Amino acid sequence: MSLKSVRILLAASALALIPAVTAVQAAGEADTYQQLDQLMNVFEKVRTEYVDKVDDKTLIQGAINGMLASLDPHSSYLDERDFTNLRTQTEGSYGGLGLTVTMEDGAVKVIAPTEDTPAYRAGIKAGDYITHIDGVLIYGGTLDEAVDKMRGKPGLPIKLTIVRPGRDKPFDVTMNRELITLRPVKWEAKGRIGYLNINSFSRQTGPDVRKALTELAARPGGVDGWVVDLRSNPGGLLDQAVDVSDAFLTHGEIVSQRGREKTDIERYYARPDDLSQGKPIIVLVDSGSASAAEIVAGALQDQHRALVMGVQSFGKGSVQTLIPLTDDTALRLTTARYFTPSGRSVQEGGITPDVVVPQLSDPDYKDRPHLREADLRRHLINEAKIDDRTLEDDGKPDPRFTATADQLKKEGITDFQLDYALKTLARLSGGAKVAAADKAAGAATARN
Repeated sequence: MSLKSVRILLAASALALIPAVTAVQAAGEADTYQQLDQLMNVFEKVRTEYVDKVDDKTLIQGAINGMLASLDPHSSYLDERDFTNLRTQTEGSYGGLGLTVTMEDGAVKVIAPTEDTPAYRAGIKAGDYITHIDGVLIYGGTLDEAVDKMRGKPGLPIKLTIVRPGRDKPFDVTMNRELITLRPVKWEAKGRIGYLNINSFSRQTGPDVRKALTELAARPGGVDGWVVDLRSNPGGLLDQAVDVSDAFLTHGEIVSQRGREKTDIERYYARPDDLSQGKPIIVLVDSGSASAAEIVAGALQDQHRALVMGVQSFGKGSVQTLIPLTDDTALRLTTARYFTPSGRSVQEGGITPDVVVPQLSDPDYKDRPHLREADLRRHLINEAKIDDRTLEDDGKPDPRFTATADQLKKEGITDFQLDYALKTLARLSGGAKVAAADKAAGAATARN
C-alpha cells in the first residue's frame, strides 16, 4: 500500500464520517484533519527512519489496534487469524489446553479454564499468570503468540510456568494438549435433581439446554428441581443467552441492551414455554461467570424464577457487535450496555448471589485473588454506585462454612458449592426420595 493511497483512504474516511453542516461541526472537522495529519506524519517518519524496515501493513494494523485498545478491554480488530479463532470458539474445535486468557501489562493472565479440559484438570485457576511455555519466557510478547504456542496437535506435551498471586514461588504444570471439542452443555440427573452444566454460549447452547430439559423431565417420575451451573462460563452469544433464559420463563423481559442514544434500546422477552415445568431452580455463579452467563443469572434472579448461589460474578455488562470489514477480517466493537429485567447493569459489579456460598473444596480460595471486569484497565464505568465488597470473604464468619478442603474430601465432597445447591434443592422441593438419597451424607447435610 503506497503512502499516497493511505492519505486518500484516511481523507475519504474523514469526509464520510464528518459531514460539514454547522460551524461547530466544521471546527471539529478541521481538528480531526489536524490529528490525521499528525498520524500521517508519524507513519511517514517510522516507515522511513525506523532502524529496521517495517512494512506498511504492519504499521497500519498497529495503529488500528492502538486506536481500539484506547476504548475498552473488549473492542478489538480481528485479522484473518483472529477471525478464524473466533469462529472456532463459537462453532468448532481445536487442539489445545482449554484456557480463556487475556494480556495484562505484557503478561498472559488466565480468565478461566474450560471445564473438563487439560488446563482445568491440571488445576490452573482464574487469575493465574503464565510466564513461560516449555521453559521459554513469553512476557512482553503478544497474546496471539502465546495462544499459538499453547495450541497444537493433540497429544503433544506442554509445560506452563504459573505465577499465582498469594503463593511465594512460581510452579510448573505439565499436561498434554487435547482436541478441545466445544460441547457447551452437559447434563445428568443427580438423584431427582436435573443438573445442567453450561460451559459457554455458542451456536448450540440454546438447543442443547432445551434438549437437556426435555430429556431429564421425561425420566420416570420427572425431576424435583434444577441446578443450572454457570461457573467459569466466560459468556458468548447474546441470542443464546436469551434462548436459555427463555427455556425457564413463561413471560416478562429477559434483558435489554442500550446504545449511545437514549432511544437506542432493544428488549428481549420470554415466550410462554417453561420447559423446566415450574420446578425450583438454583443457578450457580462464580468470579468466572461473565457476560451471557450473567444475563441468564440476572434474568432468572430478577424474575424470581431462580435462587442464585455462589460468589459474585465477573461483571461484564457490555455488548460487542461483530462488524465485518472484509471476507476474513472484522471489527469487534462495544456498541451497547445490557440491563437485567429490573433495570440494573452488572457492569463492574456483577451478579450478587442470593445465597453467598464459598467454594470450600478449593484449598486456596481465600488466598487467591479473583479477576473481574473492574480489574481490567479501561473498563466501562457503571453509572450506578457499585458495592465493591468482596463476597468471597466479607469478614463475617458463617458457621455453615467452616469445613476445610481436607475435611470435605474425607466426606467425599469434591465440589462444595454444587453439593450445597443439591441439598438446598432437596429441602426446597420437599422430595422425600432426594432426602433419602442424601442420608448417607448426613454429617455434611447437618453442616449445610
